[in-house]
Amino acid sequence: MYGKARSHRSIFGMNWSSAKAPLAVKLTLLFLIFLPWFINLTAQPVLGQTYRVIYDFTNGADGWFPATGLTIDAAGNLYGTTALGGLYGNGAVFKLTHFGSRWVFTLPYGFPDGYDGASPNGRVAIAQNGSLYGTAYLGGISGGTVFHLKPSPTAPRSVFAAWDENVLYRFNGYDGAGPQGDLAFDSLGNIYGTTLNGGDNGWGVIYKLTPSGGAWTETVLYSAPNCGYGCYPYGGVVLDTAGNLYGVFYIDRPDGYGAVYELSPSGSGWTEQTVYRFTGGSDGQWPRGGLILSPSGKLYGTTSTGGSNGGGTVFELTPASGGWTFNLVYAFSGDIGPQDKLLMDNAGNLYGTTSDGGGAYGLGSVFKLTPSDGGWTYTSLHDFAGGTDGADPFCSLVSDANGNLYGTTADGGLGSGQGYGIVFEITP
Repeated sequence: MYGKARSHRSIFGMNWSSAKAPLAVKLTLLFLIFLPWFINLTAQPVLGQTYRVIYDFTNGADGWFPATGLTIDAAGNLYGTTALGGLYGNGAVFKLTHFGSRWVFTLPYGFPDGYDGASPNGRVAIAQNGSLYGTAYLGGISGGTVFHLKPSPTAPRSVFAAWDENVLYRFNGYDGAGPQGDLAFDSLGNIYGTTLNGGDNGWGVIYKLTPSGGAWTETVLYSAPNCGYGCYPYGGVVLDTAGNLYGVFYIDRPDGYGAVYELSPSGSGWTEQTVYRFTGGSDGQWPRGGLILSPSGKLYGTTSTGGSNGGGTVFELTPASGGWTFNLVYAFSGDIGPQDKLLMDNAGNLYGTTSDGGGAYGLGSVFKLTPSDGGWTYTSLHDFAGGTDGADPFCSLVSDANGNLYGTTADGGLGSGQGYGIVFEITP
């Protein structure tokens, strides 16, 4: 049921040369299908929750493989990306507008030629003026791009490509390659992010983009010195009030199980230090999803595998006496667990997804973790069955003002064969 997802995961893998091959495949996906843009399918309630598919991708002009999750604006509209397909086969940025109980799909942008980027592999960020910022994993010069989208003042109203793109930065490999994960912004409008590849030794960088004279200047804050020492910085970074950056390395010395890092401004440069190094035991291994920072200053994250049950973990890091205290929140069963970051609500509950091997059917799940008597209580909100309800969610979740949850699956749905991914809603 999920062979298709596995065959395309190399697009976002860790070897830059192997990531180029799928681009030729994607370029063949030109204007395949145009079909109705309204989908409103409802599944059976699970544990008091109502799950429904609000959009089903077709491998047409709307794209497919929506793996990176969604962003929500103040009006409750959803924005996301597809890594494949779209108007020109290079991936797309889509919008779902809420009208009562229905959702209207539009396509603000399809990447046309690769020089502006291809295969976006991160959520878009919404600025106060409603414009969008994001990253494309491929394209540009040779290493992907950071882009800005805003509605075109002259384009006719259409479901297709009605927004203008401005490429803020094109990576060349030496300064990074393969931008992935969420972007972060400081109070001055500087942008921070991560690339999985490129840099001095090809193992990824943490970068800063500074606006200057109508252009953007990149500063490499950290370049992995070798594959055994802090490499493959997945998931972007989060900033604290002092301007420190936090994120995860997929691999770190001495055993290669990954780490949580801090980057702090120091004079004219930045200093990197390890907050926590994973052991490959009950704490898990190979974090991919990045971090969130709670109002109390705690860091929460996930590991993609390992732990006492083999399916990855959720962890908590608490500041203590100039250091950090690690706490295991939950250990999942299965083959591969959470692939993206968590969502925390105002009550301190955590939400996320698991992918391959997770859930009752081995095709992923949506979960909730509730603080309870000094521990945490796990609740499955939906177990994906691999049919019309989707399969293999790699995404983080977003919520609206009413507590409804939204996310994507990379596979499944009504498309021929296994489907091409869906957008879902879970209502309390």
